[in-house]
Amino acid sequence: MQLSPEQRMALLATNPSFTELVTACPAAWESVRSELEGIFARRDPAELKAIIEKVRLRPQHDARFLSGERDGRAYADYVTQQERQRLIELALRQYAFSTATGVGAGKVRFNLWNGLIMQCLLFERDLVRKPVSIRRFRWTWPLITQKHFLMPLVEKRGIYCFYSKELIAGLAQVIGNRTCLEIAAGDGTLSRFLRGQNVDITACDDFSWGKVVNYPADVQKLDANTAIARYKPEVVLCCWPPAGNHFEKQIFRQREVQTYIVIGSHSRFITGNWGDYEAQTLFDWQERRDLSHLVLPPELGAGVWVFQRK
Repeated sequence: MQLSPEQRMALLATNPSFTELVTACPAAWESVRSELEGIFARRDPAELKAIIEKVRLRPQHDARFLSGERDGRAYADYVTQQERQRLIELALRQYAFSTATGVGAGKVRFNLWNGLIMQCLLFERDLVRKPVSIRRFRWTWPLITQKHFLMPLVEKRGIYCFYSKELIAGLAQVIGNRTCLEIAAGDGTLSRFLRGQNVDITACDDFSWGKVVNYPADVQKLDANTAIARYKPEVVLCCWPPAGNHFEKQIFRQREVQTYIVIGSHSRFITGNWGDYEAQTLFDWQERRDLSHLVLPPELGAGVWVFQRK
């Protein structure tokens, strides 16, 4: 059964998974798939950068549609634009993780040995992460033969990296006794670890990933801009900001913010709004390589960047 434009727009508002959206919008996916197949096959960084920039330019809401005028070709075209953009975003994320891990398709499962080691090394229980000793990690990680399965499995639950004890201590030192706000905090793991280091930190998230993330009570339901305006933090922290997002530029405009810390990927089409990083002029910024190698696992190619107001 073909969905109406209004039904398709309602589906988009629920933040559907890649599979759900492909199933509901086969025509839009066929168009996107044919466009992306060539780009992915050529592996041209300039082409990948261009498609990310294209995704960043979101179609603007038309006042007519917001007021209820949702019949006719114009609205149907607008919905198709929104579908295409979301499909490209999800396909890029899937491509990025399959490139990083070597897992492209099919079910991914650990055998008993690898599963036990992973659980003991990285988690307190179930999928509740724990700070990992770098020394223990470096001794244990080579023993795991299915390490490339880890991120494809946990990414589906909103886990994009793991934190070493040494990374947490280093971040706590950068933040010091200043007030800190973690935006797009997901399940609040990073803030929980930093509180253990006596950091004055508040975690917030817009809860848009409610289908896959279990948000605890100590993560406040606030988007980044609202949270920054409310708490006026001296330090803002974000781990794995979505590629091409629109909220990071607002951080640089807030006078109260003295330091912005980003944990993300060196691959610019996986995380962060690199165009805004390079365009802003109010902050000096550099990678803290001493902290970058403390983000786990190393196969992610993660980095820690610190923006300091001039």
